[in-house]
Amino acid sequence: MNKKHLSSYLVVAILSILFSLPAVGQKVLGSIVKNGEIRIGTTGTQPPYSMKSKTGELVGYEIDLAKALATNMGVKLKLVEMPFSALMDALKSGKIDAIMSGMTITPERNLTVLFAGPYVISGKSILTKSSKVAAFNADTSAGGKKYKVVCLKGSTSEEFVKTVMSKHELIAVNNYNEGVNMVINDQADAMVADKPICVLSVLRYPGKDLVTGEQPLTVEPIGVALPAGDPQFLNLVSNYLSTLQITGNLTALEKKWFADGSWMLSVE
Repeated sequence: MNKKHLSSYLVVAILSILFSLPAVGQKVLGSIVKNGEIRIGTTGTQPPYSMKSKTGELVGYEIDLAKALATNMGVKLKLVEMPFSALMDALKSGKIDAIMSGMTITPERNLTVLFAGPYVISGKSILTKSSKVAAFNADTSAGGKKYKVVCLKGSTSEEFVKTVMSKHELIAVNNYNEGVNMVINDQADAMVADKPICVLSVLRYPGKDLVTGEQPLTVEPIGVALPAGDPQFLNLVSNYLSTLQITGNLTALEKKWFADGSWMLSVE
């Protein structure tokens, strides 16, 4: 192929890509507008992000945020519950339109999906029993005791245990309720999770000897995961999150779900 033909080929190729972008970008957003419904995936087992009330209704910080997003878009909200480890595949296959489930924005995830946010900055913490803290602190040798550490399957907590606590036995579970119960019943020595989840577990189970650290071990941005190749949808969700931030709604939601624990009386 000579230079003239190569140049013409490149021009046609670039124009084809540019003209195809709007169609690609409108694929998911267009479907949402057409159907009048947005499907948002969540576990429903990650307090205070999402959980079940005593009446069986999904409630939490991200549930309120999802409702606000749907209202601003003028569409109905459909919450789709599934294990955390199944959320990314569901998004990529088109079973859901977005993920709002305490999902950390990581470079690895951002290679295959888009992220709007963050709307919360979290970090890892360790939930254990106070009776075991002294043993943990004393056991600093590489050849020390091997502990059972539970974490959410497919989460950054699982990666944290694999890299930072690699000498210990990792137990991956599908939800935090299962993990907390394992710690309470001495089936696991500790659980690694987002700090808000560890703090709330201590408050929700008084008298169970649960404790967690004062400072998070990592800094993790939490955002909305969106389908790849859909810049219009990303732009829309990002703009709505910015609006909620400017108007003070995000601050109000943080106070409601992270600072005021009165809601714990109405959840399972």
